[in-house]
Amino acid sequence: MQLDGVPSHHLPLLLTAYQWRFARDLHALRHHLIEDVAVGWDELGTDLLDGAPRSVVQALTGGEHWPSRTLDHLIAPDSSPPVRMTVTETTADALGMHWGYILHPTGIEVISLVHQDIGPLVDWNTDPRSVFSDDPVRWHTGALPPITAPAPPRNSPAAAANSAGPRRAVRR
Repeated sequence: MQLDGVPSHHLPLLLTAYQWRFARDLHALRHHLIEDVAVGWDELGTDLLDGAPRSVVQALTGGEHWPSRTLDHLIAPDSSPPVRMTVTETTADALGMHWGYILHPTGIEVISLVHQDIGPLVDWNTDPRSVFSDDPVRWHTGALPPITAPAPPRNSPAAAANSAGPRRAVRR
């Protein structure tokens, strides 16, 4: 489970990581995100996009690159090493966490911790270039995930056909 961070940032990274970097191997993705870190993540970075097509990476990052950063370097006030904590509604609220992401075999459950205890599921096959709402109210139980499909690239045949203007019938 990855907590906090808005859906428009986390979902594209997680979907792309699952689809390309980890070749649809949920166990490998979970291992990387959960078991390979001592505490948790400070930031998910573009290294999760490794192996993805250049067009996807460009669409998601605009060409920028930044590394993922863990919280493993933290030191507790008593100088002991950090430990994972169980996040409850109370601790999430106290820490200012607003989002939760749970990795299921069929997709990512997105929970708006401000409004819900469970949330809709984003299918693993969702195009990571989709537009994901960051409005917590729209991520409620029983609703479809608030996702808008990505627009076709400007130089695609579909985009060219739509920009050609009205067509006239030609008699032969």
